[in-house]
Amino acid sequence: MKNYIDLIEQTFEFPTREFGIDEQNTLLFNNVPLMDIIRQYGTPLKLTYLPKIEEHIEHARVLFRNAMKKFNYKGAYTYCYCTKSSHFQFVLEEVLSNNCHLETSSAYDIAIIRELYRQQKLSKNTYILCNGYKLPQYQKYITNLINDGFNCVPILDNLKEIDYYIQNTHAETVNLGIRIATDEEPNFAFYTSRLGIRYSDIMDLYKNKIEPNPKLKLKMLHFFINSGIKDNAYYWSELTRFMFKYCEIKKVCPDLDSIDIGGGLPIQTSVFFKYDYQAMVDEIIENIQWICNKNNVPVPNIFTEFGSYTVGESGAVVYKVVDKKQQNDRELWYMIDGSFITQLPDSWGIGQKYIMLPVNNWERPYEKVNLGGLTCDSQDFYNTEAHSEDLYVPSFDIDQEDQYIGFFHTGAYQESLGGYGGIQHCLIPAPKHVIVDRDEDGNIVTRLFAPQQTHESMLQILGYPLKPHEGEPAAGEEPGEEQHELVEQ
Repeated sequence: MKNYIDLIEQTFEFPTREFGIDEQNTLLFNNVPLMDIIRQYGTPLKLTYLPKIEEHIEHARVLFRNAMKKFNYKGAYTYCYCTKSSHFQFVLEEVLSNNCHLETSSAYDIAIIRELYRQQKLSKNTYILCNGYKLPQYQKYITNLINDGFNCVPILDNLKEIDYYIQNTHAETVNLGIRIATDEEPNFAFYTSRLGIRYSDIMDLYKNKIEPNPKLKLKMLHFFINSGIKDNAYYWSELTRFMFKYCEIKKVCPDLDSIDIGGGLPIQTSVFFKYDYQAMVDEIIENIQWICNKNNVPVPNIFTEFGSYTVGESGAVVYKVVDKKQQNDRELWYMIDGSFITQLPDSWGIGQKYIMLPVNNWERPYEKVNLGGLTCDSQDFYNTEAHSEDLYVPSFDIDQEDQYIGFFHTGAYQESLGGYGGIQHCLIPAPKHVIVDRDEDGNIVTRLFAPQQTHESMLQILGYPLKPHEGEPAAGEEPGEEQHELVEQ
């Protein structure tokens, strides 16, 4: 039987820019030796590699800068980050340190905006694009931002929303956007998105509510495709339809000068991944410009609100294999010290695939396995990859050695969908979270952002008394949990 490294090298072009192995046959993730992280912090753990966020932000800016130069496009480009992808402080601070702007979805996002402003992480000039269906509290918080002089642009999602801003804003100018209800993909459960305002209502909304009010300015039309930016007939058809509507509104609304093309660029979900980012952005710019020229209107400024693309590839989850179970002649289970349902909920809920690679033992023979999580749910497993119906991991003697596996590009949505810090299925605790960064000299530095969730936090949420019973661990002490000295590398 060949070794695992032979399997990978004959299947992919390996090593890649992001993945490689060191002299000890252990995995490098962005040149970060993962075994060093494991030795210091243990498993299960989540990690975030912060430099990847900056890398993707700059990459997108280069893509649009190149395309605009190629076609002599006269509009400006603005990079926004949609906070729903990951609300963590370290993510928002990294994004804002790269002069980005923000897109929100909830009233509680505004509390984060306020705190970041208090800490001087953003200014009142930072664009705050407020999306989503807005309940009264969200509308109130948006209005307060506008009245306090923030560069806040509510994106209207229904015909009645504008009434609140008319009645409650007292700023001299209130800039608005309108989200257009796009058609969903042909295989979707319904035809038109539940979010946004239908095409036939937009002109009446502008004529009846916005144009007569001197303080209201329609500045932006918002276009969102749930499947993201893909080179297929569906995407191009919807973008073309949207741009013709933009041109129609622009001819009667001189204030309109921007579009937001929501729905992000894809991220890598397999080591085998091909997507021509530059060609795709070139075609977007070329199509927008062609339609505007055809309709004799100036090209719009372009906003993007990339979420998964910004933060997704910065994330990883690392587990230890704690048991090997041969359940029949063909099915071998590697049991991990975590749960897919609770810690990678997209893998369970929508069948999302991630890059799965072993961290160590690359020189060992490999075998086909199923990976099993700790919950009692039959769906808590992972056994296929994006490029293959089978899953292969190095074979090892569990009584003699350890085996660690990693899931990569997990940085978007998983904590929020999994209910970070709350109650998980079978009371599986949230794993520790480690931040990996580089100092000014390029050296790797790590810090523990959060320890593994404690039983006290769960008991408190569930309404149980926190007083420990005889023979149980004291507050702050978890049974069997190893303590790891935090040493910057």
